[in-house]
Formats: sequence, C-alpha cells, structure tokens
Amino acid sequence: MTAAPDVAQRAVAAPPAAGPLPPPEPPAPRARRRVAPVVAWVVALVSGGATVAAIVLDAVTSTAAREAAHASAGWIIGAPGLFLAVPAWLLLARLPRHPASWVVAGNALVWGLDGLAQSWLTRAVQGDEPLPGATPAFWVVSRFGAWLLIGLPLLLLVYPDGRLPGGWWRIAAVVSLASTAVLPLLLMVAPSAALDAAGDTSTPAIYDGVDLDPTSLPLPSGLVEAVARVALPVATLGVLLPVAAVVARYRAARGTRREQMRWLLWAAVVDALVMLATLLLPGDVTSLALGVAVGLTGAAVTVGLLRPRLVDIDQLLGGTLVYGGLAVAVVLLDLAVLAVAGALLGDRLGDRDATLLALLVVTALYVPLRAQAWQLVRRWVLGGREDPYRVVAGLAEQLERSEGVEDQLRAVTRAVAEAFRSAYVGVEIEAGPGRRLVVETGRRPAGVQGLSIAYRGEEVGRLLLPRDGVRASLVARDERLLADVVRQAAAAAQASALAGELQASREQLVAAREEERRRLRRDLHDGLGPSLGAVVLRIDTARNLARSRPDDADSVLRQARDEVAGALADVRRLVHDLRPPALDDLGLAGAVRQQAERLLPADVMTSVTAGPGTDGLPAAVEVAAYRIASEALANVARHAAAMAVRVSLLRDAAGRLVVTVVDDGVGIAPGAPAGVGLVSLRERAAELGGRCSVTCPPEGGTVVRAVLPVEEERPA
Repeated sequence: MTAAPDVAQRAVAAPPAAGPLPPPEPPAPRARRRVAPVVAWVVALVSGGATVAAIVLDAVTSTAAREAAHASAGWIIGAPGLFLAVPAWLLLARLPRHPASWVVAGNALVWGLDGLAQSWLTRAVQGDEPLPGATPAFWVVSRFGAWLLIGLPLLLLVYPDGRLPGGWWRIAAVVSLASTAVLPLLLMVAPSAALDAAGDTSTPAIYDGVDLDPTSLPLPSGLVEAVARVALPVATLGVLLPVAAVVARYRAARGTRREQMRWLLWAAVVDALVMLATLLLPGDVTSLALGVAVGLTGAAVTVGLLRPRLVDIDQLLGGTLVYGGLAVAVVLLDLAVLAVAGALLGDRLGDRDATLLALLVVTALYVPLRAQAWQLVRRWVLGGREDPYRVVAGLAEQLERSEGVEDQLRAVTRAVAEAFRSAYVGVEIEAGPGRRLVVETGRRPAGVQGLSIAYRGEEVGRLLLPRDGVRASLVARDERLLADVVRQAAAAAQASALAGELQASREQLVAAREEERRRLRRDLHDGLGPSLGAVVLRIDTARNLARSRPDDADSVLRQARDEVAGALADVRRLVHDLRPPALDDLGLAGAVRQQAERLLPADVMTSVTAGPGTDGLPAAVEVAAYRIASEALANVARHAAAMAVRVSLLRDAAGRLVVTVVDDGVGIAPGAPAGVGLVSLRERAAELGGRCSVTCPPEGGTVVRAVLPVEEERPA
C-alpha cells in the first residue's frame, strides 16, 4: 500500500495569469443571496474546525504512535485548511458564482478533513482493534486526499475571469485537467495490493484491521503498475500546461486585469521563496511552511478577485523579490560560514566540540561583519537609497558645481541613477513656450513612468524612470527620497530658468531703454529741433521787416506763433508718452474716468469706482493700471457693442491693486486668436510681476482683471 501523498505534492503554488476583466456578476436570486453566506460560514467553520480538532487529537497522541503508523502530525497536514478558511469565506460570501471561490473552498475543506483524518487514523489504530471511523479516515488520507492535486491547475485556469481559456488553450486546459485526474482516479479504484506492488511499498502491520479497499475495483496488477508509472509524470504535465496558459494571459493582460494577475505572480514568488527555504528546514517545519504558502496563495487570489488595488501590487512584488531574495541569500551565507568553520575545525576536534568552537568563531568574527555585509548587498541591489542624507547631500554638492540648466539636470539624473541603481533616468522640463528640455542618463527603455516635478504647486517637468524591473519598484520611503531629490531638481531648474529669464529681461530693459532714448532723440532732433529753428528764422525775418513793412512782419510772427504752438503740442505728446499728465492732474481714478468719457460713446453707461488706498500709488503701478484700463476701454469701444461698462480700482487683502473692467457686450468668440491689445494687457501686468486675465462669463460680456503688486515707497 502506498503511503499518503506527500504534503509537498499538495502545495498550491500560483504562477501569474492574465486575461480580460470579467463582467460583474449579475444579481443572484434572493434565495441564493441568503444561502451563500451560510455556505461560506459552513466551509470556514468546517475547514478551520477540522484543523483545530486535529490539534487536539495530536496533543493526546504520542510521538511513538505516529512513528509506528508512519504518519505525520495531522494538524500540520491540515494547516492549509485553517489558512484557507478566511479566503474561502470571503470569496463565497462576495463571489458565490465564481468558480475560483469554490476551488479555494474545496481545497480548504479537503485540506482540513485530510489533516483531521490523519490525526484520527493515527489515534484509531493504536489498540488491538481499530476504532470506529478508521476505514473512512484511511480512505481520505490515502485515496481521496490525492484530489488536492487538481486544485492547482483548476485554479490557474479559472482565475480571474471564472472561465477556461479560449481557442486552442481550452483544449490544452481540458487535457491538463484530465492528466492531473489520472493519479487521483487510480488511487480511488486500484486495489491496495496492486498499488503496493507498483510502488514497491508495504502497508505497516498496524493497519491490518482497516479496510484498505472500500472503493477499489478488481483491476489487473499489470494495468495498475503501468498506469502508476505514468501517472505522476502526466500529473506534472497537467500543471505545466495551465502555467503556460497563465503566462499567455498575463502577457495579454492590461489595466486592472494585469493587477489581478500580478497578485497571482506575487503568490508564485512567495511560494518559490518558501520552497527554497524548506530545503534548509526539518520535515515538520517544511510541511508547516508549505501550509503557510498555500494560505498566502489563497489570500492573494482573494485580494486579486475582490480588491486588486488594496495595496500597490508592483511595490509589494518588487519588495518581496528583493527582501525575500536577500533574506535567503543571508541565511545561505550564514550556513556556508558555519559549515566552513566546522569543516576546518572538525579534523582536530570531535563533532560536538567542533560545532561549539565553530559557533564561537562565527560569533566572534563573522557576526560583527554580518550587518556590514547586509548593507553592502542591499546597496548593490538597491543602490544608495538606504542612505537618503548621502544622496541628497551629494546631489546638492553636484548642483553647486554645475553651470546651466542642462548640467544641473544631468547631475540630477546621475544622482537618481546612482541612488536607485537604475539603468535609465530622464528629466523633462519646460524650456519655453512649446519647447521641452530632455536630459537622460542611460538607454531609454520601452516603458517609462513619469513622476511630476512641481515648483510652488506648479508642474515644471517630469522625472522619468523605468516602469518595469525590481529596481523600478518604489516603496513609501523611496518615494519620500525621490520627493526630496525632485524638490532640489525643481528648485535648481526653476532657479536656472529664472536666472535665464532675468538675464533676458535685463537685456530687454536695456534694449527698450536705448530704443526709447533713440526715439526721443529722433523726435527732438527731427521734429522739435527744426520747428524751433524755423521759429528763430521767422522771428529774425519779422524784426527786419518791422520798420519798413509792418504788415508782412506781423504775418511772419503769426506763422512763428503757429509753429511754436505745434512744437508745444509735440512736447506735450512726448510728455504724455512718458507719463500721462492726467495722472498728476486728476489722479488715477479721474484719469481713467476721463479716458472712458473720451473713448466711449455718450450712450454707454460708464461707472468708475476707486477704493481706499488707490491714491499715492507708485508711479509705475499708476501708469500700468492706467494703460491697462485705457486699452480695455478702447477694446470695448471698438469691438464689444456694449451698453454699460464698469471700472473698479481696489486694493485686495494682500495690498495689491486690482483693476477690473466689465462690460455687457458681445464678448470674445471661442477660439479667437488674441490680438495685440490683449497681449499688451498681459505684458504690462507681467512687467510688474502681476497678472492679467480676460474672460467671458456665461451670462455674457467680457471681464478684464489685472492684479498688480504694490511695493510701498519708502520715505527718503
């Protein structure tokens, strides 16, 4: 008689899967909605309760009795049933029509009952006569428990949409399930004597009083032996085909479906790490660890189906790979150091003394270096992110030595690449209207993720990192470090951009000043100068004609007077261009009111209001406010066809001057290009560090609103 299938064969490992997102379940009938929670509670209580009962039975059963029965502790075998109880309850309660819910629930029940059956069987065969229930318990342990083998491929094939794959993969799915069912079917119907011969095993004498063949059929030993030889390889094939189907689904998955499949991938990674760790653990601990892996797989499937975005699965997966791999590597290193120390000292001392001395040597020499070795390995895998201060300080030092925006951004990319051991880092920033500056370190991969670079709440660019890979996974601490680095990058980029803008502004100011001087010189030289020169000549002519021809002299003087009046008009025009005289004569509010009366038709109702604090403003602010209001009123007169216009001059809570011009005209057509007038409004406000907006509210009309900073003049 073959022994019960090994626990290692029953472990549920879960590779990744993929596929289109399943449609939401239609509302179940009211009766089913009432039954589903009851079934969920029954499954959870039976699977969990069976493991608890197995613990009680194992506690009253001696170790010698288990050794005589060649059996393991039942609670260890049934532990997966306890771990799967909660996932089964959640899935049946929330998704009672999903096949994966029933697969998880079925595995929970079989694991729990298998463990309880093992505990009861060991207890039942200790007397001269087996206790009642020994035969069903033996049948569950040695025959029915093998059906756990089909749980893994079935779960892989129905997760996450509840349907078998389509196309030729469906044929492969059916073949895989049939292949996996060969071994359980053989154990159910093959005579125990034939199984003993095929497996070259014998049933311990302690089971002599138990019916070993309650469901067996009279099959020839040769047939049983032939089928037994191919059953296990065929069962292995039955797992590999679903894994291949899962890989195909995963590659085709997108969006939420891909997140669901990555939960299954995480379960597969955890199972692989557990399997690797079990190579170093004793038998019972290995079985318990496998049970934990099964429970984690059920939990991963549950979260993937119910709430795939409960946590960031990419971060969880990357962290599991990194930290799990590091932990296994450190344990292997510890064992290697201990083994080498024992081998070197074992030739001179006995085994016991060599082991003790090896432990002392390892403790004295290796343990102090172990933490440093751990840090070196982590730095090699994860980069400098373990020392955020070093990363930020190093970046600050590089930024101080860099000149220009491009050099500073390159320093940022190098710092991030070194800190995160990333093969590619890029930075994109706004370098002007419609132009972006891109600086990259390394070769750009096919997929990248962009992190916003913001300065004072405004996005100025993006930090680009690889989207895939272990080192691309960021935990909360990594994101905080990146935020600090990005903050410096934003400040550096903005400072460089502002420095460039400042230099450009200085050049524009100098150019504007010289251009204004040239205009004044031209106006004075070409206009006022010749006019005054002509006046001088006419006056001289009038003096010569005064005695002999007084009428002609009077005519020349009148011409001279007219030319002086024209020159005076030119002077007033020049003075007005420098600063409107109305501002000094009437104040800002009066000057704007005068402009409104001059520009707008008489039938347009006009009101100009000024709040407190609008008198005695700095000259530059007064001129800018007057020019903005004048241009807005001119636009109303030319384009708005308005019947009423309101102009307000107010100081806000921050002390800024707010100029608002509101009309009830036709507004601005959507998509209409901004004319020279509208552009000049914004430019005049921007010259003082302010802003100007032109909007058309839904109720009609146009609103021009300019906000101008006011720097109070200091007394001399």
